[in-house]
Amino acid sequence: MALNPTQARPRQRMTTWTSEKVKDRLSRFVLFLVLSAGALLILSPVWWMVATSLKSMGEIMHFPPTFFPEHWQWSNYIQAWESAPFTQYTLNTLFITAFVVVGTVLSNSFIAYGFAKLQFPGRNAMFVLLLGTMMIPGFVTMIPQYVLFSKIHWVGTYLPLIVPSFFGSPFFIFMLRQFYRTIPNELVEAAKIDGASHFYIWSRIMVPLTKPAVLTIAVFAFNGAWNDFLGPLLYVNTQSMYTLQIGLTQFQGQAQTDWNYLMAASVLVLLPAVLIFFLFQKYFIEGTSLTGASKG
Repeated sequence: MALNPTQARPRQRMTTWTSEKVKDRLSRFVLFLVLSAGALLILSPVWWMVATSLKSMGEIMHFPPTFFPEHWQWSNYIQAWESAPFTQYTLNTLFITAFVVVGTVLSNSFIAYGFAKLQFPGRNAMFVLLLGTMMIPGFVTMIPQYVLFSKIHWVGTYLPLIVPSFFGSPFFIFMLRQFYRTIPNELVEAAKIDGASHFYIWSRIMVPLTKPAVLTIAVFAFNGAWNDFLGPLLYVNTQSMYTLQIGLTQFQGQAQTDWNYLMAASVLVLLPAVLIFFLFQKYFIEGTSLTGASKG
């Protein structure tokens, strides 16, 4: 029995739809495999660090190396923490990090508000000049900064690590400025008509409306200060003022390195940064997309 054209068309459409669905599922599966392989590649050094922290020195030196510890040495974490004054190092790092986060959020958000909502001569030229400073490598300014801080007797204190955060960062200013520009100017003008000052507009209107961006730069600032090694290495010269990153170097000696203790301490130092990221992951992803939204 022959099919007429009207009966053949639905079957044709169904076949086409089925093939497209199979292709879509296949492409999703391939994408899943690629992303999984990339994730495993990225996480493999982290796993190696965790596995090494749970091994004995004899197992670490064994060849061929073992991917999983044969005997899980959980005591490595306790011994690593007690082998140096890591509690003091943690308090020192928290002290620096707290001031850096506060200074970064306050300075960059306030400067970005000026570039986004205030009209003054040379605003665009100054902003272009500000962005141009991002092309200057940090190693170029390292020696002049050290000489400056040495002249004003700041070397040996935490001031060189904290004070610069209160003067803004080009990248963070650019990021917040993009968010501020998404907020209608009419909202700012209405607040001015009601008698609000620029400080009030910035603190009570702009900052709450750009919370994802503000929290994003706070996470960046936390990770930067928490993981900073070069800054404390240059400016801190007293053991009682060491940070965690400097403290990790105490496991490296001239003769040998206690890799199990070093990796155990490194895992403990890494945990706060990972925890902060997961706690603010929603705002971090929304903030880095640079798509701020105004709310009524």
